[in-house]
Formats: sequence, structure tokens, C-alpha cells
Amino acid sequence: MKRELPVLVTAVIGIFMILSFFVPHQAVSVPADFLQACAVIMVAFGYVLGGANALRVNFDAIYQRQPGWGYKVVLVVSLLATVAIGAVEGQGFLNPGTRSKWIYDNLYSSMSATMFALLAFFIASAAFRAFRIRTTEAALLAIAALIVMLGRVPLTAALSTWLPPWATLQAIQEWIMNFPQNAAKRAILMGAALGVMATGLRVILGIERSYLSGED
Repeated sequence: MKRELPVLVTAVIGIFMILSFFVPHQAVSVPADFLQACAVIMVAFGYVLGGANALRVNFDAIYQRQPGWGYKVVLVVSLLATVAIGAVEGQGFLNPGTRSKWIYDNLYSSMSATMFALLAFFIASAAFRAFRIRTTEAALLAIAALIVMLGRVPLTAALSTWLPPWATLQAIQEWIMNFPQNAAKRAILMGAALGVMATGLRVILGIERSYLSGED
């Protein structure tokens, strides 16, 4: 019963949520909305547990003076200060002029932009090391990647002003992003959607039970 009851509850709720997409009746839509609200509440509790776990792990590292413990002090202080300021400011904590909005615009956004900028250099260097142009497909991929990277650099636009608009790297990279890239991305998304549907059906039918303490 310890295994069968979670499987039964998962199957019933899964089938009910699927029906809510096809049955436009209050008897289905109202409970489905309630279940979605419950899921949001569970996600919120997950954030709370994640924050508590982050504090516990970092407090232990600070107490034991592990390498880099000074950075963990900054993390803990920033986490507590941000949560406290957001709790004091209430529901409109991201409205213009609030301290939370200032933290988001001047600290969080700046750090995020820095991380993504560093990530771009790491991706470029990793691609340079990993690329082995041995086939025609690999050559086309490398050429397309080079055009896209160069076409998004302002310096390239400044150096190609003498070319016709359709022949610039900016125009070519936009064409690559709008047509071949979008076609491939949509195919990948369709495959991922089919995979999600197959996994969901396996969970609803009780075939997939890995969420029950690792049971297959």
C-alpha cells in the first residue's frame, strides 16, 4: 500500500489535469485550477527549503573556515538582507523606487550580465577546442557558428558598411537564426515535447516509478 497509493494519486491527478485541457466544464476546470495553485504553493515551499539548505551548508563552511569561506559570508549576508528587505516592502517589492528594485537593477542584473559574458567566452573557447571539421556537416556548422558570432559584434557592422545590406554578416546571421536555426529548434522542441508526453504517460500508468525512493 505504501507504493500503490502514491502511484494511484499520481495517476488520478495526471489524468484529471489532462482532461482539464479538453473538457471546458467547471466540474473539471475549478479543481484543476485548485491543483495548479497547490503546485505553486509546493514550489514556494521548495524555495524555502532550498534557502534553508543553502544557509545550513554555508554556515557550516563558515564555522569550519573552509577555503573560500569569506565568499560564503557575502552570500549569506546578501541572502538574508534581500529576503528581509523584500519581506518589509511587501507585495510591491519590485515596483520602481523600492530598495528591492534597486538591488535587482544594480546588483543582480549586473552580476547576471557578467556571468553570461564570461559564459560566452567559455563557450567560444570550448567550441574552438572541441571542433573537429572532418565532415561536410561539421564544416557547415562551424561556418554558420562563425558567421553568427561575427555578425553579432558591433565592430563587424562598422567594418562592413561598404557592402550591400543583404551581403553583410548581420543580414546573413539574421537569416541563419530566423530560418535554419528556427527549423532545427522547432524539431528539437517537438522531440522534447514527445519525450515529455511519453514520460508523463509512463508515470500516470505506473510504469515509471523512479520518484518512489529510486524504484524502477
